[in-house]
Amino acid sequence: MKLSTRTHYLVQVLLDLELHYKGDSPVPLRDIAQRQNMSQAYLEQMMTHLVAGGLVRSVRGPKGGIVLTKSAKEINLKEIVELLEGPTDLVECLVNAKICPRSKLCAVRDIWYEMKIAMDHVLASTTLHDLAERQRDKGTTENIYSI
Repeated sequence: MKLSTRTHYLVQVLLDLELHYKGDSPVPLRDIAQRQNMSQAYLEQMMTHLVAGGLVRSVRGPKGGIVLTKSAKEINLKEIVELLEGPTDLVECLVNAKICPRSKLCAVRDIWYEMKIAMDHVLASTTLHDLAERQRDKGTTENIYSI
């Protein structure tokens, strides 16, 4: 499974938001765009996915920007990935075993299922807060991305 560029970027944008949110005012998109080395227009376009998914809300005005709709401790990577990519099923027969008459007898399907379970566990057990802590442990929160 390969994550889309959109998911890669937006996870990093959410990490940036968590790292730079001061708790009293929204984080301006222009600041995130500058730190992420991306155009503000492109960031605004991508943010619609996070707003529609209920992870962030936009605040308009001179001191506007974006804020998380809930604590970073309550947002896990599985929620983010599924919002942007859909279910983490690696193959269609995990979603619908009836599409293949051999599903119940297939050892390969078992491996795909085990991979899904492992991936879901890692994603579900890692919150945006955890990711921010990992980044802080690396000693930097500025200019760290490869976008």
